[in-house]
Amino acid sequence: MFQKLTLVRLFFIIAVSVLYSTSGLAQGFLRADGKKIVNEKGENVLLRGVGLGGWMLQEGYMLKINKEGQQYRIRERIEELMGAKQTQEFYDLWLANHTRKIDVDSMKAWGFNSIRLPMHYNLYTLPIEKESVKGQNTWLDKGFAMTDSLLSWCKANQMYLILDLHAAPGGQGNDLNISDRDPSKPSLWDSPANQEKTIALWRKLAERYVNEPWIGAYDIINEPNWGFEDLAKDKNGINEKKNEPLKKLMVDITKAIREVDKKHIIIIEGNGWGNNYNGILPPWDNNMVLSFHKYWSYNDQASAENMIKTRDQYNIPVWLGETGENSNVWFTEAIRLFETNNIGWAWWPLKKVGANNPMEIKSNLNYNDVVSYINGNGNKPKESNVYSGLMELATYARLENTIIHYDVIDAMIRQPFSAETKPFKKHIIGKTTTVNAVDYDLGRNGAAYFDKDTADYHVSTGKYTAGNKGRIYRNDGVDIAKDSAKYESYYVNNIESGEWLQYTVDLEKKGIYTIKLNVASDNTKGRISLASDGALIAKEITVSNTGGLTTFKTIEIKNIPLKAGKQSIKVLADTGYFNFNYLQFIRQM
Repeated sequence: MFQKLTLVRLFFIIAVSVLYSTSGLAQGFLRADGKKIVNEKGENVLLRGVGLGGWMLQEGYMLKINKEGQQYRIRERIEELMGAKQTQEFYDLWLANHTRKIDVDSMKAWGFNSIRLPMHYNLYTLPIEKESVKGQNTWLDKGFAMTDSLLSWCKANQMYLILDLHAAPGGQGNDLNISDRDPSKPSLWDSPANQEKTIALWRKLAERYVNEPWIGAYDIINEPNWGFEDLAKDKNGINEKKNEPLKKLMVDITKAIREVDKKHIIIIEGNGWGNNYNGILPPWDNNMVLSFHKYWSYNDQASAENMIKTRDQYNIPVWLGETGENSNVWFTEAIRLFETNNIGWAWWPLKKVGANNPMEIKSNLNYNDVVSYINGNGNKPKESNVYSGLMELATYARLENTIIHYDVIDAMIRQPFSAETKPFKKHIIGKTTTVNAVDYDLGRNGAAYFDKDTADYHVSTGKYTAGNKGRIYRNDGVDIAKDSAKYESYYVNNIESGEWLQYTVDLEKKGIYTIKLNVASDNTKGRISLASDGALIAKEITVSNTGGLTTFKTIEIKNIPLKAGKQSIKVLADTGYFNFNYLQFIRQM
């Protein structure tokens, strides 16, 4: 009897838990409500998301490949180096490792509430050239199974999944890499068969996910960029006035979706990489959202005016469907701008071989040789080395093997609406303690550090600026270089006059300290001052010529009284022209 009651009680608990998890916490389908995106309760939903670029669709730059960066060409060249069988092994491992439940769990924990899935059509259906019967659609299990798994992880974390057709059949633009387009074959716009397959794919997806409330929306064509009226002079459709073929296809896709799914938001994107809506509006569906994309421009109110004006004119929500690829300063500015205007966003991408995203996939020596060869800068590597380098790269794509850039996450989630600084690492100062120069505080420019070159605004200025010129270790404006003579050793370089770095330290004891500054210089112009909690403790210390900008020597500043406990130590370059490796605290008494 006791066992029976225990089992009944257990089943009751499980049933209640399931009911609570599936119904009590669910917010229902998202929908457009005037200029807002709302949930089933009518509550405003501000989407804070990340795009999974590089998973189903690799763009060359994400792999450091800058010559013919379409995925199909990358794959062809890998096959030339190590054969079809081993190439398939690499791609199977890449798809298995790149995005897993741990990635979605982590995104939720970091503060994101949505994911944009860039889909490659060839994981869902065959290309028209490979169909055995003209006009037939052969459905492939791989893409649907991957999407199902991702959706299950999103549901478990109460995150919205937005399906984005990133590579449409034939390719939707003349920016070849983003849609893996083969220019020797008919494009999406040149081929009615490719258009019909695109429509059929969306109908199939809508049939499959019609009753899934954690599917946030269908983003039906990513970044169309095609000159319909003047392909020769306007190949990416920036100046297109009518956009008739684009509108017709999006209307046809919408019709096919609505035949089977009346519930989900449909997201549309204009020509010219998502921003040219000439001739496309007004909207033709009452549950529609406009997506704009934004890169490398100023983050002032004027830069959002076209989006806001369009939103107001047509009484329709706007979503920043893709943005990123810049510095932390730019990220913070952009997110503050858009959230202030009630515009949600999806950052690009979650991870790649590069530092300006939440996760960095580490490279390896064998893979570097592959990249060098593909880019035309090196000798042909041995087949065994190619295989080893690529399989290692795919293994490094697993979250636990990546470098997680918490400075990027902090810039996106906390810093847009907080000027508070936080320690990048714990610096407990004992008898003798070294603090690396690159481990300055987390926070905004002007709060945790000050740098004069902080982001890339070349779309607005016509001039490329790098932010962190080294593009390594961190993604702030501070320039960082790697010490080639030491393993995983970094230092701050290109220091300009007036720039500074702040370090939150925790002194175990009050006392008199010597502070050593490890610096490198090829002149005698440099001057450094130190402050603790805003009060000067050392003024305009000369940085001598050490024999070169990579020859580091130590400056000693003695007899500095410091209190116990937490305090902010600021290292100020009164005059620049030096590099900075570390500061060391030595308690004298």
